[in-house]
Amino acid sequence: MQKIRINLVSCHRKPERSFFWRGKQFPFCSRCTGIYIGYLTFPFFVFGLFDLSLIFSFILVIPTVIDGLTQAYFNRESTNLIRVCSGVIAGLGIVSIIHLIGERIGLLILNIL
Repeated sequence: MQKIRINLVSCHRKPERSFFWRGKQFPFCSRCTGIYIGYLTFPFFVFGLFDLSLIFSFILVIPTVIDGLTQAYFNRESTNLIRVCSGVIAGLGIVSIIHLIGERIGLLILNIL
């Protein structure tokens, strides 16, 4: 019987760019793992524990973009530690951007603005 695999994410899952736990490769590369860890901060934004400006949120994404682009277009190899750290920072920035946009849309719907 054939095993059907559905690919719901766009991660390359290269072994040399992934973490391993007890001999098993993580389902995502180290950068994606960091981004997903950063996504876990979403409740802190929803409940008002964190509040970042839109500009600062975009700035948080820049290190990951720079790291990814310099690896793709220049002869530079990053480390998994750099990938996961920049990923966590980018995940935090992305969550902040999503929260700010969602909050703005909510206020527009309620006609509070």
